[in-house]
Amino acid sequence: MAKKQKEEKVDLPQPEVKVEEPKTEKVVFRGPEVKPIVKKDSWEIKDRMYYLKNGRSPLTYLLKGSNIYWFDEEAGYERELKYTSNQRTVFVDEMKGEQRLEHIIFQNGSLFVPKNKTVLQKLLSLYHPHRDSLYEEYKPVKQAANEIDYLEMEIEALNAAKNIDIDMAEAIMRVEIGSKVADLSSKELRRDLLLYAKRNPALFLELVNDDNVQLRNFGIKATELGIIKISSDQRTFMWGTNDRKLMTVPFDEHPYSALASWFKTDEGMEVYSSIEKRLNA
Repeated sequence: MAKKQKEEKVDLPQPEVKVEEPKTEKVVFRGPEVKPIVKKDSWEIKDRMYYLKNGRSPLTYLLKGSNIYWFDEEAGYERELKYTSNQRTVFVDEMKGEQRLEHIIFQNGSLFVPKNKTVLQKLLSLYHPHRDSLYEEYKPVKQAANEIDYLEMEIEALNAAKNIDIDMAEAIMRVEIGSKVADLSSKELRRDLLLYAKRNPALFLELVNDDNVQLRNFGIKATELGIIKISSDQRTFMWGTNDRKLMTVPFDEHPYSALASWFKTDEGMEVYSSIEKRLNA
């Protein structure tokens, strides 16, 4: 019987096993996504109407459409403008090729420009040197605001006219109708004052707030009554009784405006008091 061989244990090399650590992703918080802002042309596509200012309405009026300039603040210089029928811009330095000049004509004081003529609309509304001085674009909101301002000013003028004293009323109306004011009764004077305030509210309020209006009226009344008189050349005021010189009117000043200012001086105040006594005598 064969001898049983002793079994020897042999350690075989084991393959190296690499244990990989779990991968972790680094999370970076970037915040909400912000899209770049694209600036859009704010020009509103619509029909537009333009009017000549100051109520002018000639049968036809040709507005200058070439050899005009607009100052470009971003560029820092004046750019030449020209309205043509075959270009997509009014800036001459952006035009390419032939330039066919087109006329800009107002008829009966107005010009309607349809929405498909954007180039002409932008020239008239944004760049033309005569916009808002010779003509203006019709804007309903702006017109309504202007009408409200005017109505409020008219109300203010009428309230002032209603509460004004008779001497001030005479002074204001003398500016409007001159010496004829002396022939009006108090009722007529009040009526004409209210009509004047309604017709010219801005000028009326200006006169109400003018310190010299009453002084001018005072001087005119004194002249009409012969207490003082003015020379034929409108340059010198004198006493009516002895022709003694009171004051010389400065060059290029209205005689009675100059007299009103002179009444505020020390010498003028003495003369004013003397005239006032004679007027009230």
